[in-house]
Amino acid sequence: MSYQCPLCQHPLTLDRHTWRCENQHQFDQAKEGYVNLLPVQHKRSKQPGDSADMMQARRNFLDAGHYQPLQQRVGDWLIQLFPDAPVNLLDIGCGEGYYTHHVASRLQARGVAQVYGLDVAKIAVRAGARRYRNVDFCVASSHRLPFSHHQFDAILRIYAPCKAAELARVVKPQGYVLTVSPGPRHLLQFKALIYQDVQLHDNTPEDMPGFTLVEQQQLCYAMTLNSEESAALLQMTPFAWRARPEVWGILATSERFDCETDFTLRLWQKND
Repeated sequence: MSYQCPLCQHPLTLDRHTWRCENQHQFDQAKEGYVNLLPVQHKRSKQPGDSADMMQARRNFLDAGHYQPLQQRVGDWLIQLFPDAPVNLLDIGCGEGYYTHHVASRLQARGVAQVYGLDVAKIAVRAGARRYRNVDFCVASSHRLPFSHHQFDAILRIYAPCKAAELARVVKPQGYVLTVSPGPRHLLQFKALIYQDVQLHDNTPEDMPGFTLVEQQQLCYAMTLNSEESAALLQMTPFAWRARPEVWGILATSERFDCETDFTLRLWQKND
């Protein structure tokens, strides 16, 4: 199993370093190993997705291990679902592959596993493909997944948007979607710096037609960050767009910043 053409939806085959469909649409495979399947007419901006600064901030923060408990929990859950059977898995919104690589390594250590990472940000996908060789990375839209019907046993979706109908199209019958979203108190201390009226995140499950919510878990823990780490975390969140200069100044001059994480993990199973 592999990719399908984002223009005509026919299967793509790899000929040397070019992916090509029967209609002669072609997409070159980059030297890092990823393929760009985001045609210009499907872009909403010149450079969609995270900027280079956001990507580097996220990489620095994640490499420091602050979200390792979430990485571990996601890996544990998927291993429980697929303890030994061959598995095909897609990580939507994979960024530079922090979670994707971990999941792929654990699944591949216990059996056959083909893991794809998809993101709209070319700079993040390039960084992931350069660093992690056990994942097949592609640049593509999460609203037009370049994969065939019923291709995946499971999809991992951490924060990334994707319509339920598109998920249902590419997931096998009785397959799974594991989602991660902010819990009510996630990064509440950052919000207190930015907003006068701090609201908790809405933790209502999203509408997922065609899927049944089979389990939900919360993962909450405290973090103590230095000034560089707190600035990096803010940079990789949507809060960065609303942070005033004085907020950045507070973080830059604070030797210690205490904040809490609150993640909601939900396991959905396709109905048919």
